[in-house]
Amino acid sequence: MNSIRRYLFGLFFVIVIPPGAIVAQISPPASVTGHITAEVITMLAAVETSQLNFGKFAPGPQGGELMVTPENTVSVLGSVWPGSGMRNAASFYVTGDPGVAYTITLPSEPVTITHMGTARTMTVEDWRSVPAPTPGAGMLEDGSQMVYVGATLKVGPLNDNPVGIYTGTYTITFDFN
Repeated sequence: MNSIRRYLFGLFFVIVIPPGAIVAQISPPASVTGHITAEVITMLAAVETSQLNFGKFAPGPQGGELMVTPENTVSVLGSVWPGSGMRNAASFYVTGDPGVAYTITLPSEPVTITHMGTARTMTVEDWRSVPAPTPGAGMLEDGSQMVYVGATLKVGPLNDNPVGIYTGTYTITFDFN
């Protein structure tokens, strides 16, 4: 009699409760969408705040050199008369994330400046900077730093470098470490 009861109970269970009903009682898995955020920042930015200016001068019969240091000191060699007027080192305002170390890359080759009315030229070379152009010498401790750049202007005699204004451009690179 016991086995009949079990058989009837099992049959009742199968007939009254369909097989899918048991599965439906289990809740489905929970799915959630997660979010991702990333921000690319400008590690370094630089702007020229003062141009490199060799000022007014007069070349003599042999020419020579006019030097402006990053510290704004001026000296001449050869037969160049420095004249009067303003001269100054270039300055760059470098900004970025606080604590970033960076390297300054100055021109490695002479840069040509050209007379505005003729094709006559002079060269600028022996570039120097403060901080120095060594790996990691620049440091944005508070998120900014001034960089000063000087160089040497090679001046020919007056026949080669006639009176007038000479201009040119150069590239300086600031790269984070």
